[in-house]
Amino acid sequence: MPPPRTFADVEYDGQPRQTRRERFLQRMDTLMPWARLEARIRPVYPTGARGRPPYPLALLLRIHCVQLFYNLSDPAMEDALYDSVAVQRFVGLTARGPRPDETTILHFRHLLERHQLGEGLLAEITQHLAAQGLRLREGTIVDATILDAPASTKNRAQARDPEMHQVKKGNQWYFGMKAHIGVDAATGLVHSVAATPANVADITQVPQLLHGAETRVWGDAGYAGVARRPEHQGRAIDWQVALRPGQRRRLAPGSAAAQAEQRKASIRAKVEHPFLYVKRHFGYAHVRYRGLAKNRTRLCLLFGLANLLLADRAAPA
Repeated sequence: MPPPRTFADVEYDGQPRQTRRERFLQRMDTLMPWARLEARIRPVYPTGARGRPPYPLALLLRIHCVQLFYNLSDPAMEDALYDSVAVQRFVGLTARGPRPDETTILHFRHLLERHQLGEGLLAEITQHLAAQGLRLREGTIVDATILDAPASTKNRAQARDPEMHQVKKGNQWYFGMKAHIGVDAATGLVHSVAATPANVADITQVPQLLHGAETRVWGDAGYAGVARRPEHQGRAIDWQVALRPGQRRRLAPGSAAAQAEQRKASIRAKVEHPFLYVKRHFGYAHVRYRGLAKNRTRLCLLFGLANLLLADRAAPA
């Protein structure tokens, strides 16, 4: 049941134009499978049988999603509940109603992390899209990206995050983690997510990125030799792995081999779209939390949100 309308709501309705934030929140409100997500969380959500009754699950889930949309900290999210009418309307708050404080917002995030619900929420979004006809097919694209972590030791522990690591890519060093994803080759939607320190080789995470029904897998040159690894022996998979840059430069222009590499690259391009949404649209190019588990929970839901936007963009007008 929506909250009662106030004079402030009436005045807000009469404003001359909608902001980009309003339009985006309205779009996400339509795309999100709220009922499915709430049903996945409800078994572990406090019932209020003892002590003070908790805030409604729907309210805190929507607040958590706004945090992900705009990469807000817990204090910044609390402030947005007071100073943004668009956010208030999206989460279902009245102008003068009580608001969760930053500690309540933090506890809800910890609830998702403690019960490892990130993967479950991603699965619910995948099933929601499958019901609309966007089902997983026979092909998967695998790839990974580096997310920077703070390298400073100016903190209480006087140390860097022990679960992060440094790695050299090209001529530059990075410190942080890797987000590995498996993407459906037909729809471009993420179905699997893994999180590792930045120095872990991409090829070692392939088993966690396959849904099991693949007949063909695409990957860049970092996955060379994947077919010979023992964990893939006996799998009937056509591995479409790109040649290394030096090998590709030796191909004759226009040859069959060069054209085959071009086709591989055109298919693999789909895997970059979810990374674009997570790192640029949602602003998660740098990790916000210490530890891999917390960041993995956040990444799973971020890639689920990216799936919804990608599916909406691909839908016919």
